[in-house]
Order: sequence, then structure tokens, then C-alpha cells
Amino acid sequence: MLELKKKRTSKRERCVLVAIINKQQDEEKSLEYLEELRFLADTAGADTVRFFTQKLSHPNSKTFLGTGKMEEILGFIKAEDIDMLIFDDELTPSQLKNIEVIMEVKVIDRTNLILDIFAARAQTSYARTQVELAQYQYLLPRLTRMWTHLERQKGGIGMRGPGETQIETDRRIIQQKISQLKKKLQKIDAQMSTQRSNRGKLTRVALVGYTNVGKSTLLNLLCKTDVLAENKLFATLDTTVRKINIDNLPLLLTDTVGFIRKLPTQLVESFKSTLDEVREADVLMHVVDISHPNFMEHIDSVNGILQEIESLDKPTIMVFNKIDAFTYEEANECELELTSRNYDFDHWKRSWMNQIGERAVFISAQDRKNIGELRRTVYRVASEIHASRFPFNTFLY
Repeated sequence: MLELKKKRTSKRERCVLVAIINKQQDEEKSLEYLEELRFLADTAGADTVRFFTQKLSHPNSKTFLGTGKMEEILGFIKAEDIDMLIFDDELTPSQLKNIEVIMEVKVIDRTNLILDIFAARAQTSYARTQVELAQYQYLLPRLTRMWTHLERQKGGIGMRGPGETQIETDRRIIQQKISQLKKKLQKIDAQMSTQRSNRGKLTRVALVGYTNVGKSTLLNLLCKTDVLAENKLFATLDTTVRKINIDNLPLLLTDTVGFIRKLPTQLVESFKSTLDEVREADVLMHVVDISHPNFMEHIDSVNGILQEIESLDKPTIMVFNKIDAFTYEEANECELELTSRNYDFDHWKRSWMNQIGERAVFISAQDRKNIGELRRTVYRVASEIHASRFPFNTFLY
């Protein structure tokens, strides 16, 4: 097991991360997910002390992990002054309750962690409403564990505690709140739909991609704006739309929330209007952090969500960002064949990327490298759409 930190260095919470290894998720994949989970925990304000993994064909229905592994983690928690236990997979309400009873520390799962980050980063009333709805939808089936101190006592007249009644009361309150939030979002969605329709027939380009790939930095660069861009997950939650001109061709450029693997279904539903910006876009700029060792899986994750919202078939420009940070491992003589970790730029360009042709651009938004090529590519693709809409007012390209 990987131990990351030993001593408490600040007031930040100390946590351990847990994942399982199975046929769908081997050891290498589990460690990769845990690294991403560590980044999520850091974004939320927690220091990761250690990773724990266990090989299981199926999670334990009561405690997710086996008894021996639970005892090992419990011993580490007590010895190292751990505040929180974070699981990479979503826990059932009963698993969450059982684990908290055993560990006697805060226990959350990946979904809860992402929701917490979204709640902390939501700036506008609209974004806060979206996150609040997702939080209530996540909370509703987990109410029981919050009332363990008021659970029904032994049977018999006069021996019935108030817990069950209180849970039912809270459940009704939350259901009413969910209904109110959905109605509020419907009104806002209608307003935003009207705003989108009022933008005329300008060509719409939407920035999409995995979280923390540099979409906001690229927006700032192309539009000369000052949208928040920092090296943290989900720095952008609110949709930002800017009008720009590329060689006198007017465009609307939209920055959207970043995607992530295992994105909570509650967030996909509550951020429907944000995703509508992607659905109604004419062109997608799929931004990829090519310096990330698993960028191909990030592409697959984004494409999966695009397919879910019926936007995968849109004209797409693949923007491979962060070429300044790209590294690769040189193959040694013992290796019989090259793998993706051994690919340099030339290898990648001769691979499936070659099929993309002129719609693949390699840039560094940080160093402003090849931005001119990107602008020319956007112009070429967008001007085709513009020419189809205004056949008597075309541009040369």
C-alpha cells in the first residue's frame, strides 16, 4: 500500500483512500483511479495519507471490503490520526452506515466528494441550485444513517422511539425541496433556452473535455478574457459564453463544466441546461491534456457522455493541449513491441490521430504555441457552417 504523508502539516483533514481490484478494474487501473481521487480530495481540502486496495470479485454487501482489510484500515486510522475514509466507488446507504460504525470516522464515497467540490465551487445562483438538487437527490436514500441515535428501540407498547417518524418527516421535506428545485431549474432552463435562441444564427463553438485539461485557459487566450483558470478539478462550473471574431468571422465560444470518470448521475441530470450548450453547439472543440499518461481514456470518458447527450456526431476539432509538458518512455531492448507509453509525437500522429486529419491540432495554451494554427482550424470549420447559413455572405478560407 502506498503511504503518501506521515505528519499533520496543517488544519486540513487527513484521509485514506480505498478502491477494489477486480476483472473490470485491475491493479494498475485502481491505482490510477486512486490518484485521481487523491486530486479530488486535495481540491476539496484534504491531505491523502495512504491508499488501500483489495482484490474482490464483488464488493462486500455489508462493508464493501472484507473483514481482514477493514481491520487493517481501522488499525491504521487509529494509529495515524485519520479524519476521513474515502471510497472510490459509490457506497450503498447500508454500507455507508456499517463502515462508519466500525471506523468511527467520517466516511464518504467518490460521488459525495465530487458533490462537495461542486458545492464549494458554485458561484452563481443557478450553479448553486443545480448542485443543491444533486445533493438532495444523493441524500434522500441515505437518511437512515443520519438517525442512528433515534432508531426504533425494542418492540412493545411504549418502546417505539421517534427515529422512524423523524426520518419520514425529513424524507417528505427533502422530496418537497427536490420538487421545488426542479421547478426553479425548469424556469431558469426556459430563460436560458430563450437566451440561446436570441443569439441569432452565429456559429456556436463549445469547449468540451475532461476536467483540468486547460479549457478555461484556452478560452481566455482566444477571447482575451479573464475567466477563472487554475490547476484544480472543476475550476469551472458556470457556463461562460463569449463572442469572438476570427478573421472577421463572428463566433460564440462557450466554456463548459469539465467531465470526469464516474461522474455522478445526479450531476448529469441537474446540469442539464449546461449540457444543452453542448447539445446546441455547431462545433465542438474537444480539448485533451496530452501530457496525461491516460489521456486516451479521458477521451473515451468524454465521448461516452457526449454520446449520452446525443452530441458525439457533431463536427469536432481535437485540440491536444499541454504539449509543453508531454513526456514519454523510450522503449528498451527487452520490450518486444511498443506500447502507448513509448509513443512520441510522431508515433501518435501516425496512429488513429492521423485519421482526424486537419481537425487535429497540437498546442500549448500555457506557452501560446500553435495557437495561430488552432485559430485557422476553427475558422475553416466554422466558416463552412457560416457559408451554409448565409450563402450570399461567405468568407474566403
